[in-house]
Amino acid sequence: MTPPENQMATLEDNNHLITTEYQLATLEENNQLITTPEYQMETFEENNHSMPAPETQPNKRRKRKSMVWEHFTIETVSAESRRAFCKQCKQSFAYSTGSKVAGTSHLKRHIAKGTCLALLRNQGNQQTPGTPGMNGNGSISDPPRRHYRSHSSAYISFDSDHCRPEIARMMIIHDYPLHMVEHSGFVTFLKSLEPRFDMVSFNIVQGDCVSSYLREKQNVMKFIEGLPGRVCLTLDVWTSSQSLGYVFITGHFIDGYWKPQRRILNVVMEPNPNSDAALSHAVATCLSDWSLEGKLFSITFNHPVGEPGLQNLRSLLSVKNPLIINGQLILGNCSARTLSNFAKDVLWAGRVIIKKVRYSVKYVKTSEFHEQKFLELKEQLQVPSEKDLSLDNQAQWNTTYQMLVAASELKEVFSCLDTSDPDYKEAPSMEDWKRVDIICTYLKPLFDAANFLASRTNPNQKTFFHEVWKMHELYHSITSHGDPFVISLAEIMQEKIDKYLKECILALAIAVVLDPRFRMKLIEFSFVKFYGKEASKYIKIVDDALHELFLEYAALPLPLTPAHAEDGNFENMKTEEISYNELTDFDAYVETTSQNMKSELEQYLEESLLPRFQEMDVLKWWEENRLQYPVLSKMARDILTMQVSTADPDSVFDTEIKELDEYRSSLRPETVEALVCAKDWLQYRSASEVSNNLVKVEDLRS
Repeated sequence: MTPPENQMATLEDNNHLITTEYQLATLEENNQLITTPEYQMETFEENNHSMPAPETQPNKRRKRKSMVWEHFTIETVSAESRRAFCKQCKQSFAYSTGSKVAGTSHLKRHIAKGTCLALLRNQGNQQTPGTPGMNGNGSISDPPRRHYRSHSSAYISFDSDHCRPEIARMMIIHDYPLHMVEHSGFVTFLKSLEPRFDMVSFNIVQGDCVSSYLREKQNVMKFIEGLPGRVCLTLDVWTSSQSLGYVFITGHFIDGYWKPQRRILNVVMEPNPNSDAALSHAVATCLSDWSLEGKLFSITFNHPVGEPGLQNLRSLLSVKNPLIINGQLILGNCSARTLSNFAKDVLWAGRVIIKKVRYSVKYVKTSEFHEQKFLELKEQLQVPSEKDLSLDNQAQWNTTYQMLVAASELKEVFSCLDTSDPDYKEAPSMEDWKRVDIICTYLKPLFDAANFLASRTNPNQKTFFHEVWKMHELYHSITSHGDPFVISLAEIMQEKIDKYLKECILALAIAVVLDPRFRMKLIEFSFVKFYGKEASKYIKIVDDALHELFLEYAALPLPLTPAHAEDGNFENMKTEEISYNELTDFDAYVETTSQNMKSELEQYLEESLLPRFQEMDVLKWWEENRLQYPVLSKMARDILTMQVSTADPDSVFDTEIKELDEYRSSLRPETVEALVCAKDWLQYRSASEVSNNLVKVEDLRS
């Protein structure tokens, strides 16, 4: 009988062997390029036909050292195939076909994982080398826990501290409620995956989320510190059920590669969002947090602000930030919010008629019988409309516009339904349908402009100029109509579009001038239509502001151009300057005659317009021409960053201000900010990681 100490030694040796077997199995499964020396020798001998088969020359073949061969034998089943047979259950497994050797991972799993029932029956209380360990009562214990390969190290074991940041990341990315970590179902699920994991509480995961936010904030701060240009802010005010305001502040900028970028910088809770100091307090918080004093170019906000509130903002910025051309470009209203307000005014003017149309559409769409009858009438009347009727969502004005357009094209069918169906009441009259057409006429340019905003991630001033131009032309063309409803609506919309133009036309115009396809020519042409006889006065305002802006940028130090920086020619430039000190008289001559030379701006404005045959990336054009126009390219980089809208593409048509959900409103303000900002930042980091991984894969392939 084997002494106890020998049994323990055998058990330890076997467990060590088992762990080694599992490690080898993992290596073979994850990287089939890795083979053990004995299998390399076997493959070499099998492929070398000049040598005798291993069965005929056992002394010349290297002995197999793997413990798996104590349980398997190799038998030849055909000229090109050999299989491994289990000594216990006689089950066969692939071993080699021709020169291809299958390896031993699947054989080890058959033994080590206890799938061989015959082996389990035969071993009893005896320990068999290379098999799973036995516990004290004779039953099979769990096999050694496998170690998995990671990118940073060959093997890693379970680490509870590594899981906590991943849970916080999951909560942030997917907007899960933080209390989910205490839900019984989630706790049970995690325990089933890893019983040793120490469950976390709400307070712990909240702290982990804030920690993740602070780590990411350092990366974003370094990114913003290295920006070559200025930052434009958009302020999106949300409400909550507690009547609190949350100001979402997003920074927009052009990076060193001339690519537009955006990051949510702050979410500031304001107890009184309608106060005159609310927005100025939020902006002051952002400037302080991100050290943006001196870097701010413009602010676009979606919240109605009175003159006292605007004065507070201007006072703050005049102290914290040097204003460009006396702050004429610093503040602007959200165009998406402005369009929604215009649309609400049109819909309110026609609310009685729209109510009738909505009832008619509801009558048809909420009954299968009514809808079938409506379609039969449409076919009989041969109405060519392809539009489908649909009820509107009054929280989004575009759905009301689409409902009116579809119903207007089917007005003949509705009129016929009115006479054939006695249950159909409150049908619009023919006069009502005429007014529906007028309402759609006023809503269409608003719909087109809002669609333009919704289709672009970062709509800027230059691209929106054309949409404003179309609205102005339409609203000023509908004047000679005898219908009091139309006259009243025309007066309202003309007044509103004129007021909007007065507030934003300078920023829109300067952005258009920096498009090499238009320059000042489009401004001169369109202002004649905008202002008629007074066009020259407004053209001069734009021209003066443009020259003043150019002079301010010309006074700023120019950065080292990339051409010299990349080529390492900076030292050579210094040497050349030193060696030409004797040309000081020439420098003086250039300085005295430079006043007669044309500036960059004048040269740019006098050049021919570029063709407009296709969509053009204006920002890329300025990047490519930055050496020819070093000052103007800096101007263009900042001006083309200005935003005309604060709304996300999916909320452009909203008629109500967004409201923070009840759960987020119950969290601390700093937690809300951490969750919102960290989610925004992590998506850019994930995209960067994917890009870097793709680059690494391409490098490996090449």
